[in-house]
Amino acid sequence: MPYTVQGVVARGKGEPVSLETVHVPDPGPGEAVVNIQACGVCHTDLHYREGGINDEFPFLLGHEAAGTVEAVGEGVTDVAPGDYVILNWRAVCGQCRACRRGRPWYCFSTHNATQRMTLEDGTPLSPALGIGAFIEKTLVAAGQCTKVDPAAPATAAGLLGCGVMAGIGAAINTGGVTRGDSVAVIGVGGVGGAAVHGAHLAGATKIIAVDIDDRKLAWAKEFGATHTVNSRESDPVEAIKELTGGDGADVVIEAVGRPETYRQAFYARDLAGTVVLVGVPTPEMTVELPLLDVFGRGGALKSSWYGDCLPSRDFPLLIDLYLQGRLNLDGFVSETIGLGDVEEAFAKMHRGEVLRSVVVL
Repeated sequence: MPYTVQGVVARGKGEPVSLETVHVPDPGPGEAVVNIQACGVCHTDLHYREGGINDEFPFLLGHEAAGTVEAVGEGVTDVAPGDYVILNWRAVCGQCRACRRGRPWYCFSTHNATQRMTLEDGTPLSPALGIGAFIEKTLVAAGQCTKVDPAAPATAAGLLGCGVMAGIGAAINTGGVTRGDSVAVIGVGGVGGAAVHGAHLAGATKIIAVDIDDRKLAWAKEFGATHTVNSRESDPVEAIKELTGGDGADVVIEAVGRPETYRQAFYARDLAGTVVLVGVPTPEMTVELPLLDVFGRGGALKSSWYGDCLPSRDFPLLIDLYLQGRLNLDGFVSETIGLGDVEEAFAKMHRGEVLRSVVVL
């Protein structure tokens, strides 16, 4: 039977979110219904509410979640009712040109549930990143469910569904950080803090956290930063060079998504170093760099989609590291809240007061 549950909906651009009654259909072929246990409040959800992603309102918000499978549709074999899963927004297809070349983390044809969840009056909802997890139960493509060890609490595990995975993956998967490297991370909120932690896990010996907020810089030290730079008080490029013997960092991760911070990242790297853009810019932003500098400095300029992760590979591995005490997922959880507190959580996030508010159901 279809389910009637409560979910957090953004009805219009810039409007406060509201708690609404949502109808969730039984899963069809290739689909699953998941009981949500916890879901992080990610900046992407605020982008949806502000119309920064698209204008397909109303949105069912939330996507950084973990829970248990309630039911599966025809043809689903990878997960079964009762499985503990983290939801991911890149359900790889296995058939596109990236998948066929053995690079499924670049999958160009990821998929979502075919059916739509609706409001009481039948209005179809657009689930954030194809998930919509600020809700008691949600409908997703079964490939968006990744089984992990149920010993990890959902408040921590769910964070791998987006922001923490994006940051760790930007360092390890995209940036290729390895033992002995010097790394700088510009912008150390949730994603940037995770990039710091990823660099620490990978064995970087010098990890420089850059931000304008001393609270975030203090959090970054808890995740492994060896040095901090407040870029309101000093030039971050010069500070990074000074801390790296005048050369610049081997890998610089830009986790803000702005032209001025990208330029800082570009010039703060060593010759033949790597810049990784994981911060998400808005459509009107542009960046201008002297082409001779792009050529002359060598190295690589990369963008990181979802930390270039493969959920089936990376989620279980990172949960194992968490259970071993080597990955500090709990450190990202600033507070736990209810479904009715999402709007205030957006305000706290905008003010920089939290790394992650986590909705617990």
